[in-house]
Amino acid sequence: MPLFSSRRERRLWAWTLAVAAAIYSTLGLTGTLVDALRDRGLLDASLALGMFLAAMALCGATVLTHGLKTRVGGAEVAVALGVATAYFMVFARTTSLEERSHLIEYCVVAVFIHAALTERARQGRRVPAPALLAVLGASLVGALDEGIQAFLPTRVFDPVDILFNTLASAMAVVSSLALGWARRFRPGGPRS
Repeated sequence: MPLFSSRRERRLWAWTLAVAAAIYSTLGLTGTLVDALRDRGLLDASLALGMFLAAMALCGATVLTHGLKTRVGGAEVAVALGVATAYFMVFARTTSLEERSHLIEYCVVAVFIHAALTERARQGRRVPAPALLAVLGASLVGALDEGIQAFLPTRVFDPVDILFNTLASAMAVVSSLALGWARRFRPGGPRS
């Protein structure tokens, strides 16, 4: 039996690996990059906010494209606004740029893992609780990220970051599931 159930599943796992590799590749460079940006005046509050909002828009697009594959109805708009509000509230209460970046990184990882597991189940392979497995998988990627930081002199191991990574993963998967649920239960059923 082949490892992947379809080309789409293989592609989704490749994207997951690419995002995880991108996260890990910044571990040794983050301090240097932040210092360079700060020295050039590129890390002021307004620019950082703009970069974060652009990244969150990409994160939102990832969740929306996974959760909504058909024309949008009223229920989907309501759920999407609720999701956007939840993400905005987490953003507003998070003061650290690093924590905000974790919200983006692990949102994307979790959505890709969930999409890959859902595709695998759709192809007839046994996948118990794909949503839970996606959150656990993305959380493990985050825990490994923090574990590596414990050995880097310019980084700090922080168990709170592991919890934040798990929160970001859960928010992304729940958001995607909520959007899919709203699409399935609208009057007249899903439209393609």
